Amino acid sequence: MCGIFCSVSTRKPLYPGPGLEQLLVNRGPDSNGKTLKATRRTCTIRASSEEVHLLCWSTVLSLRGLGTVDQPYRENDSSSTLCWNGEAWSISGNTAAGNDTRAVFSLLENSKSTGPDGLDRITFVLARTKELSAKLSEVSGPYAFVFHDQSNGLLFFGRDFLGRRSLLSRTTTDGEIVLSSVSDGQHQNFWREVSADGLYCIDLLHSFDEVPLEHRAVQTWGKFGIFRVPYNYIGDPGQPTNISVIPHLSLTEDSSGPAALLSDQSQSVISLERLLRTSLAVRLFKIPQPPTRNVETESFDSLAKIAVLFSGGLDCTVLARLAHDLLPLSEPIDLLNVAFENPRVHKTKNGEPEKNPYELCPDRITGRNSFTELSNVCPQRRWRFVAINVPFSETLEHRQNIITLMHPHNTEMDLSICCALYFAARGRGLYSPSFDDRTEPYTTSARVLLSGLGADELFGGYTRHATAYRRHGTSGLVSELDLDISRLGQRNLGRDDRVFSNWSREVRFPFLDETLVRWALNTPVHEKCDFAASRINHGEAQEQYGRGGEELEAGKKVLRCLAWRLGMKHVASEKKRAIQFGTRTAKMETGQTKGTTLLT
Repeated sequence: MCGIFCSVSTRKPLYPGPGLEQLLVNRGPDSNGKTLKATRRTCTIRASSEEVHLLCWSTVLSLRGLGTVDQPYRENDSSSTLCWNGEAWSISGNTAAGNDTRAVFSLLENSKSTGPDGLDRITFVLARTKELSAKLSEVSGPYAFVFHDQSNGLLFFGRDFLGRRSLLSRTTTDGEIVLSSVSDGQHQNFWREVSADGLYCIDLLHSFDEVPLEHRAVQTWGKFGIFRVPYNYIGDPGQPTNISVIPHLSLTEDSSGPAALLSDQSQSVISLERLLRTSLAVRLFKIPQPPTRNVETESFDSLAKIAVLFSGGLDCTVLARLAHDLLPLSEPIDLLNVAFENPRVHKTKNGEPEKNPYELCPDRITGRNSFTELSNVCPQRRWRFVAINVPFSETLEHRQNIITLMHPHNTEMDLSICCALYFAARGRGLYSPSFDDRTEPYTTSARVLLSGLGADELFGGYTRHATAYRRHGTSGLVSELDLDISRLGQRNLGRDDRVFSNWSREVRFPFLDETLVRWALNTPVHEKCDFAASRINHGEAQEQYGRGGEELEAGKKVLRCLAWRLGMKHVASEKKRAIQFGTRTAKMETGQTKGTTLLT
């Protein structure tokens, strides 16, 4: 995880202000550096030239390789520069050995060319952008980056096609361009997210005051020409050496009709387990030892490298259960469970809550139940349930900082969700060393957090999916799933990245692994969710498909059956609950606000 800042200006170098600089350091406390370059550019309309100042600055959270690789990254024999915020789990189907910053730099640097003679500038820049787009299509994993190809006078930037890392842009009133992983709380009306729809390029050597209509891939941002090329799909998607980019995140309705009821022996359940184990393995292995101790009484070996954002729901608990199978038993796993004091929900007497408001939160109740089941199914593991209790006064204290981090998202719902993510990622709460009432303050040492995000979109976990099926049958369900999947890259992952990373931690999303996503897109809908199945009301089937005589819910049925297969029978029947309601962050203050209400 890293922080990126880059500015392109014609007057003087633009530096981040103190507030933005601190936010970038929060993202990457292990290293930071600046690279400043100046070049001359030609203006196509004015018969003059002007100097362009390029400033690149990166901060680094070191989680790959044997040591920290400083950024902005350059090699001795190269004039190119890379700011990389990502995880290249594989390149061209091969695991990226060592530090992935070096591997990605090599991939981009070795692909550069000057192009054939005689090309006009626009045609050349587009060809060069397509060339690097093809190379980036070979990278599997989340990323945002800035790459300066000095020999050609080009600056490339972009995000992965699912938008799993943040990158913002703004154009100043003077027409200069700023790129940053996070906003500074200033210039609130100018920041926007870089779309996760392809590779972008700024021509540093030429300006284009007018762009011919045939070059529709060229835009003008302030004083600069911006080129965009959609990510390519390279190679045979059926081969095991698949690559990252899925060109059309969409489903095709299958016509095979409803299949037999899903069970823990269904082939789709077995396939999902295999894919999740593979996805988790690359995200769990070779994580460096945390650099500092956080609890004086803990031995060095007991520091957690991994923590799970843990509501106790289906998605996160399945990840915790599978992580247990993959990690050595000597490694503890922290379960971060957040609950809020909400004055609109919890009754008070003489200014104090009548009951413990945190233990009444739905996610706290579910979390403790799932923690108990995990402890019973996997007793050899040291699970640490971290109860993160957030008083209303503390929510108010951090409110403005959360608003700054989530910008340009700016609604009441954004704030409700981001409050929960922000305090969960901080990882500071109470830990019970044993199953008694004794607790002690604890802050997780884990720099890698696991999230179950993506399962609802892939496997039909939202209420609207059931509603779509009830109203319009399979075609309506497929259309609703198709809509959710197609807009994954345009939704909230960039926002979430900005909030999580403020605590020098990286969140990883095993359900959004490219191979797993591709499998989910190609698997018939009735093998993932079971809305067409009739209810089970007889003895043996009741025991097979649910607990206590209850059928497992149709939404995310494939994942529920996997939980059952893994021995998590209580978790298999957990209902979906939105994070803002489970943690009680929704509507914390009086008023008739809606989730879509803009913050003032």
